Amino acid sequence: MIRKNSKIFVAGHNGLVGSAILRLLKLKGYKNIITANRKKLDLLDQKKVFSFLKLKKPKFIFLAAAKVGGIYSNNKYKANFIYENLMIQSNIIHSAYKNGIKELIFLGSSCVYPKFAKQPIKEKYLLSGELEKTNDAYALAKIAGIKMCESYNEQYKTKYKCLMPTNTFGPNDNYDKLNSHFIPALIRKIYEIEKFDKKKLILWGNGKTKREVIFVDDIADACIYFMNKNTKHHLINIGTGKEYSILDYAKLFLKALIPQKKIKISFMKKNLNGTPRKVLDVSLARKYGWKSKTKLVDALKYTYKNLNKINFK
Repeated sequence: MIRKNSKIFVAGHNGLVGSAILRLLKLKGYKNIITANRKKLDLLDQKKVFSFLKLKKPKFIFLAAAKVGGIYSNNKYKANFIYENLMIQSNIIHSAYKNGIKELIFLGSSCVYPKFAKQPIKEKYLLSGELEKTNDAYALAKIAGIKMCESYNEQYKTKYKCLMPTNTFGPNDNYDKLNSHFIPALIRKIYEIEKFDKKKLILWGNGKTKREVIFVDDIADACIYFMNKNTKHHLINIGTGKEYSILDYAKLFLKALIPQKKIKISFMKKNLNGTPRKVLDVSLARKYGWKSKTKLVDALKYTYKNLNKINFK
């Protein structure tokens, strides 16, 4: 159980999920939060990570640090994605164990599951089939993190938990044209339609791909909830249990964000579609008493209102 004065290290506090965890911890009154940017701590350097944790002595770690990106960058820069993620998570998990830190939350991704997994996807489907080729390097790194936590729990009696969020969006997201996920990419396109008075929204793929999305503040809520929860399971899906096609999201976003404009939707079908369908089975999380709280439209409007326009230059 985290106490208000417990030492808590949030790794990746400037990222989408890490910043949400940091905001929520502060909002809940936790006062002893440790953070370090890349200049202060190189997470790719095991010696520095070990020395940092030895010096700071946190009791709890939220491992939200990772190299992330959209379908384009995951497919083009596979070596970077597998190397950096393996190093970051291995350095933190191993150094946590070596420093006697038994409580850790590792953030993964729903892409760890097979491309053609039965829907909705249960935690037990991990390693039961072939991965989606466009992001298999990133997925394999995250799978290694899951198995590392599981192995350390079994051998060293740690209490490391792995939360697998579905597609996440919210404030402090990455809106880069080539390196963002589909939700921030869609939000950016709608912002540019509004700003430059465009008449058309162009989507990658055929629009039929189905996805589940969740607001980042709900992910942060789940992280703190499960850090405070004793569980028999080390791997837990975090999502809403609801899915829509990319085309459905586009229509919903246009209606919610710029209802006054009539926009034509077209497709670049030659571009990658990724996994055809992906919705998580969240019954285990609900069994433990957690479920998402934020309505999609409310989260979308809040995110759009608080966009970091600097990323759009």
